[in-house]
Amino acid sequence: MDLFIVITLALLAVMGIIVGVSNDAVNFLNSAFGSNAAKKNVILTIAGVGVMVGVMTSSGMMDVARSGVFYPAMFTYQEIMILFLGMMLSNIILLDIYNSLGLPTSTTVSLVFGLLGSAMALALYNIWGGTTDATLGEFINSGNAFAIVSGILLSVVLAFFTGHLLMYISRLIFSFRYHKIFSRYGAFWCGITLAGIIYFTVFKGLKSTTLIPDVLKEFVNDNTGMALLLLWLGSSALLWILQRFNVNILRVSILAGTFSLALAFAGNDLVNFIGVPYAGYDSYVIAHNADALPTSMEALSNPTKANFWIMCAAGLVMVITLFTSKKALRVIETERKLSSQSEEVPTNSEATVASRGIVRGVLRLNNFLTSITPEPVHRWINERFESLSEEERGDANYDLIRATVNLTAAAILISIGTQLKLPLSTTYVVFMVSMGSSLADRAWGRESAVYRITGVTTVIMGWFITALGGFGIALAVTLALVYGGTIAIIAITAICLFLIIKNNIAKKDEEEVQEESAVSKIGDVLKRSPEEALINYTEHVCSSMEKVTMIYDRTIVAVFKENRKVLRDMVREAEDFYHSTRQQKYELLPLLRNLEDSDVNTGHYYVQVVDYISETSKALLHITRPCYKHVDNNHSGLTKEQVYDLKRINDRVEEIFGEINNMLRTRTFEQMDDVLNKRDEMFDLIDEVMQNQLRRLRDTGGSSSANMLFFNILTETKTIVLHSRNIMKSLEHFVH
Repeated sequence: MDLFIVITLALLAVMGIIVGVSNDAVNFLNSAFGSNAAKKNVILTIAGVGVMVGVMTSSGMMDVARSGVFYPAMFTYQEIMILFLGMMLSNIILLDIYNSLGLPTSTTVSLVFGLLGSAMALALYNIWGGTTDATLGEFINSGNAFAIVSGILLSVVLAFFTGHLLMYISRLIFSFRYHKIFSRYGAFWCGITLAGIIYFTVFKGLKSTTLIPDVLKEFVNDNTGMALLLLWLGSSALLWILQRFNVNILRVSILAGTFSLALAFAGNDLVNFIGVPYAGYDSYVIAHNADALPTSMEALSNPTKANFWIMCAAGLVMVITLFTSKKALRVIETERKLSSQSEEVPTNSEATVASRGIVRGVLRLNNFLTSITPEPVHRWINERFESLSEEERGDANYDLIRATVNLTAAAILISIGTQLKLPLSTTYVVFMVSMGSSLADRAWGRESAVYRITGVTTVIMGWFITALGGFGIALAVTLALVYGGTIAIIAITAICLFLIIKNNIAKKDEEEVQEESAVSKIGDVLKRSPEEALINYTEHVCSSMEKVTMIYDRTIVAVFKENRKVLRDMVREAEDFYHSTRQQKYELLPLLRNLEDSDVNTGHYYVQVVDYISETSKALLHITRPCYKHVDNNHSGLTKEQVYDLKRINDRVEEIFGEINNMLRTRTFEQMDDVLNKRDEMFDLIDEVMQNQLRRLRDTGGSSSANMLFFNILTETKTIVLHSRNIMKSLEHFVH
């Protein structure tokens, strides 16, 4: 069984690297991708080299998994193996769930709280079983665990304000139109960046390796100020020379920062992926080199002596994942949108009360600061922060200045954490630096601020939920393992491996099945010929209307049958449809700005159709949600008369939608008048049904909740049909 656990831990280590890198690649790739600093393969290659160098520096961090949050001397060999297995089984599933949702989370948080949960489970097992007189505090290294968690939380604040301050100063110096002044003084500014990266990454991050001569290490440690000055002068001189040969030194700085951040990431975060399996392997070696199975694993408290080939293999898996992971690109896109300079920030989240309150408070503070700032100073600052237009910015989410600040601040903070042997969350640090710099850049305008804040708080809350989830799942899984014995170990391991294979190998990536989103299809339409535009856009509208038909029909039938499961699925379908149409409205605007004068009328009809589809999706949502809530709350069902009337309405809706979808597929509109007549007849039917219901209310009364639901369905059905006809009318104008 011991060998089985070791092999399982090795397999989970590989899967942990794949899942973890997919989640955390955003940490060191976001700035280079967001600023279009280089081609994709160039960025990935440089990051891959940084990862391979970084894994060689991570041996000191491995101690966190062995003895960072619990005292190994309090556990037997069998218990420590169960502890490590329970933590890995729970952790790999937790991270994969977040990656599948496209949300960045913290592998450090999941590691720390997963170990806490597993150690707590075994401590409770021993205490409840009466095998020890020790207290819970004697099992858990609460002081070190508190220091780690405090370091993570403190890094959030430091990262945000560091990114904000450095970005604000940099923008005051260079402004958004930085090329002229940068050609004079840019080498000195980039020299500071490069000097900081070299010092903290090389002389601090690699100090435990033999890559740097001891004499040089001693000189730097004894003469830190002089070393930094020499590094700055040397870096500035080198960059100045490169600048004279028309080399874009900002891109050089960004690629250097990407390398250093990838190195810092691998040095700090590799423990999150293989630290526990490596500790399990060490435990196995220690136990089988002893005369008898150890009753205390105190040997794990000794510093880790990393195996060179194991570290190389781990680094190689990280690099391969970096080049092949589709999930990594999805997570990068999430963060790029939140930190984008564009005001049209697509969001799948409604603004929260908290985000609205924060924005109002900041606006009041800004108004106060503006009132006490001298007008010339205020005017000069505004000139420095005058943003670029869409045409000037191009397709980059932000410029090279901000990308350089992001990488420099994050790399230095993470390198300091690695030096102090604190497993900082690279996700926390990089994400909050990015948010702080985007705030300083005034990317959080009034049009997008509430959505950005909502996105940031959603991600941060996701991390805290990760902590609670990681602790709870690890506690439950480890208790199941220790009480269930061999059968539980095999069963839970098999279930977890099946879920991992299902989610990462067997399941096709949705982005491969649906190669283009609805938004990108609209963008392509605007660039194509009128004939191509007609074919492709009518296909998009047709698919939207067919979805409306399907959701409406299944919802009405499910209400009749009080089918809670189907209604829940329809609510989810309607919400996804509504959010996608809402995104189209935001992302259509920058595309329309690029239209030629001759295409303005075409753009006008696109706007109309997108708006009508959005309103249709909203009305559909106003039907599905109340229907599900009604059935979910176990309210009285609809009466026979109400069901009969709704069936009549549903039949008319199906008939109208059928003709609409047929016209869309054939791109002929001869039946438009017929649809108009049927629409008017259906409106008359709705009025008749409402009058019948009012008479029934007077005579028999009935359930108030069922009556309100009935009236709501009728009203929103009328809205859906009205907008559906408007969609066809606008599309008819486009065709002609």
